[in-house]
Amino acid sequence: MIDIGLTHIALPVSDVEQSIDFYSKYAVMQVVHRRIDAAAGVAVVWLSDRTRPFVIVLIQTDSVHPVLSPLAHLGVGCKSREYMDALCDNARHEGLLVDEPKDSGYPIGYWAFLRDPDGHTLELSYGQEIGFTMQEQPP
Repeated sequence: MIDIGLTHIALPVSDVEQSIDFYSKYAVMQVVHRRIDAAAGVAVVWLSDRTRPFVIVLIQTDSVHPVLSPLAHLGVGCKSREYMDALCDNARHEGLLVDEPKDSGYPIGYWAFLRDPDGHTLELSYGQEIGFTMQEQPP
């Protein structure tokens, strides 16, 4: 099968292992591919939550200028509000919580912003209902 549609986003990172730890903990993602790029000689890692053919490509670099910072961000849906609150508590304790959780009602839901190790923004959410919204729209 050939991949079509949105398949990945690439992020420059200063420490690939630190970024793997962050996205594993806060976005339930795991490494599905790892290599040293032959041309550039840098570490490249693909992370996936294995729910769809989409990966975050982490590319190690010497200098990172955060590309994704509020309002530009990656969004991850959480399995429950309680689970999201627990992640936000951890992020708050680690100094990574940028915006406290808030409920913006339908269709936005309950959400919060976190900062990854390089300053990129990750949104945690519960109740955004993107899947339901898409099903309601004709192709």
